[in-house]
Amino acid sequence: MATPNKPATRRRLLAALSALALVVAGCGSSEDEGGPVTLTVSVWNLAGTPEFKALFDAFERANPDVDVQPVDILADDYPQKVTTMLAGGDKTDVITMKNVTDYARYAGRGQLADVTDLARAAKDLSGLDAFDVKGSYFALPYRNDFWVLYYNKKLFAEAGIGAPEALTWDKYAEIARKLTRERDGKKVYGAYHHTWRSVVHAIAAAQTGGHQITGDYTFFADQYRTALGLQDAGAALDFATASTQQSSYRTMFESESAAMVPMGTWYVAGVLAARAKGDTAVDWGVAPMPQRPGATGVTTFGSPTAFAVNKNAKHPNAARKFVEFAAGAEGAKAITAVGVVPALRGKDITEQYLALPGMPTDELTRKAFAPDKIALEMPVDEHTSDVDTILREEHQLIMVGDKSVEDGIRSMRDRVADVVD
Repeated sequence: MATPNKPATRRRLLAALSALALVVAGCGSSEDEGGPVTLTVSVWNLAGTPEFKALFDAFERANPDVDVQPVDILADDYPQKVTTMLAGGDKTDVITMKNVTDYARYAGRGQLADVTDLARAAKDLSGLDAFDVKGSYFALPYRNDFWVLYYNKKLFAEAGIGAPEALTWDKYAEIARKLTRERDGKKVYGAYHHTWRSVVHAIAAAQTGGHQITGDYTFFADQYRTALGLQDAGAALDFATASTQQSSYRTMFESESAAMVPMGTWYVAGVLAARAKGDTAVDWGVAPMPQRPGATGVTTFGSPTAFAVNKNAKHPNAARKFVEFAAGAEGAKAITAVGVVPALRGKDITEQYLALPGMPTDELTRKAFAPDKIALEMPVDEHTSDVDTILREEHQLIMVGDKSVEDGIRSMRDRVADVVD
């Protein structure tokens, strides 16, 4: 056997140890050393989205060694900006998932860290199923909004109409026509339907059991007839005008230009804040979404909002801790206090929410916030993003009258088949 060259062996050992030390130093962060951590979190419209500050403040109080630094992005630019960031290897620690469509894309590209262990440990977390990707999870929802019907109590009373309880879509349309009139020199619409396709598509899918990825889309037809009928009757602002003027559902409701507005529960925080500031005097209430004839229970749709850990996060441990905190009891309490519906459900949290200053306290409101079923606004699928684009384009053509309902639905089916097949 050859005798080892001891000096050379020693030099190789020292070199290996030095290299290992450099790797450890390079991979480590202040969180590994027990020092303070600056945790970066991507958000949109920070000043106008109070839930973010509420969560960040609560997390910092519970974790004094962490300073949360928001990465504020314009709301309209958010999806594209985050897509670019992740593709470029950006090290922002936590990425807010604005919708499940974007989530499906990022998770499919391997850009998010696996948090399946946190998901399996979570209890009573509504909306969690939306983040299931073949048994794995790459985000945890911290809020789960769903759609309700906002209505102007004063306008209803002036028209001699009772509260909109247990409405069918036909009854909803009938009431909208009765509420449409001139008031104080301006037109008041019975209803306002925002330009998002979900106002027609998502509620139709939820209440018929239709599927927006693999469906034949004929289940959209009844909802289109309701929306177009109100538009043609002048009982709802027409789609073309709403699009051209970039109409805001908040402005329409808070200026009392619309008596009824189907919209998500996220709007509660907005109307509470507007009333508290004196920006609106609207006497508002909340009712369940109208249902199809013969429906049992209340079915609506919604979309959870989640936090994910960036696969390239600079502080992955602190990021995981934040994601878990936001989806847990303390995170739920923090956002409930500013009028946001948390993903974590429980009697105490519901009562805290309904006890907010300025919140309607009648039984109809309570019923609206306890739907029997909340369907996902858009299924999570590898084709979700492409299908969403197709459905949005065809929806616009139908609503402005460039295509009939039948032709538009046929085009949706054919175009989606080319993508999915």
